[in-house]
Amino acid sequence: MVVLNGQKLVREVFVHQGENVADRPSIPIAADLTGDKGLIMSNGYAWKQQRRFALHTLRNFGLGKRSLEPSILQECRYLNEAFANEQGKSFNPQFIINNAVSNIICVLVFGDRFEYTDDDFQSLLKNINEVILLEGEVWAQLYNMFPWIMRRVPGPHRKFFSIWNGVIDFVKKKVEDHRVEFDPSNSRDYIDCFLGEMAKWKDDEASGFNVENLCYCTLDLFIAGTETTSTTLYWGLLYMIKYPEIQRKVQEEIDRVVGSSRQPSVADRENMPYIDAVIHETQRCGNILPLNVPRQTTKDTQVDDFIIPKGTMVMANLTSVLFDETEWETPHTFNPQHFLDAEGKFRKREAFLPFSIGKRVCLGEQLARMELFLFFTSLLQRFSFSPPQGVEPSLEFRSGGTLSPYPYQLCAVPR
Repeated sequence: MVVLNGQKLVREVFVHQGENVADRPSIPIAADLTGDKGLIMSNGYAWKQQRRFALHTLRNFGLGKRSLEPSILQECRYLNEAFANEQGKSFNPQFIINNAVSNIICVLVFGDRFEYTDDDFQSLLKNINEVILLEGEVWAQLYNMFPWIMRRVPGPHRKFFSIWNGVIDFVKKKVEDHRVEFDPSNSRDYIDCFLGEMAKWKDDEASGFNVENLCYCTLDLFIAGTETTSTTLYWGLLYMIKYPEIQRKVQEEIDRVVGSSRQPSVADRENMPYIDAVIHETQRCGNILPLNVPRQTTKDTQVDDFIIPKGTMVMANLTSVLFDETEWETPHTFNPQHFLDAEGKFRKREAFLPFSIGKRVCLGEQLARMELFLFFTSLLQRFSFSPPQGVEPSLEFRSGGTLSPYPYQLCAVPR
């Protein structure tokens, strides 16, 4: 494995030599779960066809466009209502946030949303959360180091596979339901579009347009569209109860620009530089994918004075980018001023790379940006957040597939 450190080197390799590091390595635990199927871990021709199709299809359903805004705003109303139902008492917002964020990708992929009272869906979200935590435990690391042994012995890693199979079964059931109801003249969502595409590619098996790959592509979109954005929002509310003075500034900007009589809109963002800065700083400090997702060289590649041989795993150390002392004024402090100029206007930073960069840049970046702004602003418009009485919020995190805060409680008091 080769680890790239610093913004300049990550950008040089992932952008300027992007074709050379466009593959994913075969990681035993991932290979045993999905093989080389889906969108995240596939390579070569199949990956290019599936990424192209997914981008084209999701854009047609509003990905990165204003046409998706009404669906997100509707979900904001449901989320606000769920927070209001807690009546100012302390609660852990994690799975309510998970459900709200997940519902946006569910509408795009499955064609429908799920109620926060749906026990089966809540159980599914908790299972996904547990799988992501298990990815960071020693058993998962041992599995990747000694797969030929771990495949044969009992242990906690077996739980990883049993939970994952339950998640896959949920997706398979959705796909099967779509196949039964499929109407080629009325594509409701990503699954319908994929089913329609299969006939066009039936003579090209290498393209990956088959039912099995549909299940894994859908699973990738579902998990990627839920986990990272909801974890970022979970960090965001933690920072708000940790730094009440920043929360007050956020609310002052909301009151000034949006007021209380209407919902925030994406169009408001350019007039709300402080909130934009707070969201960006949440992504920087939350650092939820510190080593990004691994890549692999497709041919011998020169980086500075080194030759990285073909087939070598390459990791981008995003921690070295997001906390670089030569790039950020106060890298180890939660400081929204990192993203504001002397006049208080929003400013972009080259070392802000939470979505990665290059050929494998996050497919849902535009959707995530829209969701983060609307959900965060909507919640802060309606509620003031505080820790339970006598509790000092902790920024300690746990490491799994992502970095997430330890579970915490907050109080949401209507404004």
